[in-house]
This record gives sequence, C-alpha cells and structure tokens, in this order.
Amino acid sequence: MFIIDAHLDLSMNALEWNRDLRLSLEALRAREKDQTDLPGRSGATVTFEAMRRGNIGLCVATQIARYVKPSNPLPGWKSPEQAWAHTQGQLAWYKAMEATGELTAVTDLTSLHTQIDRWKTDSESKSIGYILSLEGADSIYDLRLVEQAYVDGLRAIGPAHYGPGTYAFGTDSVGGIGHRGKALLTEMERFNIILDATHLCDQSFWEALDHFKGSVWASHSLCRSIVNHNRQFSDEQIRALVDRGAVIGMALDAWMMIPDWKRGDTTPQSSGLTLDHLVDHIDHICQLVGHCRHIGIGTDLDGGFGKEQCPADLEDISDLQKLPQLLMKRGFSQQDIELIMHGNWIRFLEDAWKEG
Repeated sequence: MFIIDAHLDLSMNALEWNRDLRLSLEALRAREKDQTDLPGRSGATVTFEAMRRGNIGLCVATQIARYVKPSNPLPGWKSPEQAWAHTQGQLAWYKAMEATGELTAVTDLTSLHTQIDRWKTDSESKSIGYILSLEGADSIYDLRLVEQAYVDGLRAIGPAHYGPGTYAFGTDSVGGIGHRGKALLTEMERFNIILDATHLCDQSFWEALDHFKGSVWASHSLCRSIVNHNRQFSDEQIRALVDRGAVIGMALDAWMMIPDWKRGDTTPQSSGLTLDHLVDHIDHICQLVGHCRHIGIGTDLDGGFGKEQCPADLEDISDLQKLPQLLMKRGFSQQDIELIMHGNWIRFLEDAWKEG
C-alpha cells in the first residue's frame, strides 16, 4: 500500500548523525557497528532504500536546529543565527538529494499530484517526494526570513520543540505564545504555511489554535489517555484538532506508545511492545470522534533513536506495511485503512493548498 509518512528527520540524520541515507540499511548499520556516541547507533531504521521497499513515496521532512538561551539546559545552538545557519545547511543537503534524483520537492497541488502519479506508474523513477517542515522555529531570528524560507520550499512550521522557545513553549515546559508567537503565526498565515501543533505545551497549543486561522496538522503525536505525558494530546485537544480539520500523524517512539517506558532500561522485547500498540492509539481516536478521517502516519523513526526504542516487530521503516493487516484484524475497512495510510494526508493537503 502507498504510504505517506508525515515526520522524518532526514537532514538531521545526514548532517548531525553523519549518515549517508543512500546506503542500504545493512551497509549503514555496518558502518556504525563500533560507534557508541549516540544510543541509536547501528540501529537505524530509515534509508531511501528502506523507504522505497516500504512504498513510502511521500514524506514530510524536517529542518531542525534549536536555539538555547543561557538558562536552558537542553542541547542546542548558542544563538538563533547559528541555528538558522544550520537549517540552511540542512536545506542544502535536501537540494543535493534532489540534484542526485533521490528526492523531489513537493510544494503545491501540481507537484503533489505529479509525485503520487509518478510513484504509482513509473517503475524506473522512484524519487521520494518530500514536503519541507521546520520543527521548532527558534532559528527564525527575523520574521522576514519566513518569506525566504517559503520561497525555498518550507510549507509547515512547528513553533516549538522541547522546552521554552522564542515563539512558544514546547514539550516539558509551560507558557504561552506571547506577542512574538502571534507575529510568527500571522506571518505564516500570509504565506499559507501549515501550523504543526506537535510539541506545543497545553497553554501554547490553545493560544495558537485561537490565534491562527490557517491550516493545522499534528505531524507526529499520540494519545495522552493511553500514555499520560504532556507530549501527548488530551482527548479535548484531539477533538479541537479534528474540529480544525487537522490530521494527526501516529508516531512510533516507544515511550509514547506504552506507559512506564524507561529509556535505556526498557526494551521492546521486555515490554512486549509491537505495532499493535499503535493501533490502540488509532482506535482510541476513532472511538473518540466517531471516524478515522483525521488519522495518518507520522513515525518520527530515527528521530534521535533507533531500533532500541521501536516496536519489536519493526525491523525498519518498510515494516509500516504490516499496519494494514493489523488494522484489518481490528475491524477497519479497506477504505478506512487507505485513509489512514495516505488518503487523509492527501485530502488535507488538497484542502490546505487549494488556493495556493
């Protein structure tokens, strides 16, 4: 089945983890077998080859570079200008992958439909489509850069990531969007840039939805009623997103999928974590709102972790193809499964970009 994955940190893997995503997974893991600098080393799940095997022909791919003030203990760049420069390096990598035929930028309805049609009909050309998103907006040191970013292909922004940010408060922090956040949202509206509500803390979430009048999605998040953490969406937030026409991408980071996961201690095998637990979150949203028209896939695979923090029955991203059968066993119709795997994202983009 054709799959759209709404959250992959491809450029972070290329530039910060120094991974050549053109390699096979076997070759990439072999290169890293003696590296211990990061917990996900030698356990990568995403390469272009694996995406093609999994029929993942379109993704939302990020730029990410956090600016941290002196009082912020999180890792990041010491000035927003440094963070901006890093995002521009990431942009250069995406353009290089376009030049080599690995990726194709999707920025409007024409390129969206062209990519989908080409992927389904051209067995020789398998250039993966990508929609560019900025995860955490701290690198935008001047709001005039929003226009430049849009011209360069940026189509979605998540105002915050982890901790307190310049424009909003993110995961594990508390606060509102303030005047700078409102100004960013106004500029995003001007260019029809999608608001990614993922990672916004509760106060910033509600203020952003109240202020922003454009299209909203949540690229990668799960249900707070199943795993009680501020990173997840409450039932009230899920209903609000559905009311705004949003699609929520289902993520595959283990600690978000089941309660009581302890990083570095719990394993997929010891916990019994499988892809079926993701279906629990999908089913919860369906039961909550009465249908599945606002659920998609947004894996966050290799978003700072590897196989050690994934479902036990997922060897790599191509195993997303196991989801349709799991959904069918839970009673989902073929039409519903197609909506979850790709159709809801397509409909969302057609609505968001219809006047673009």
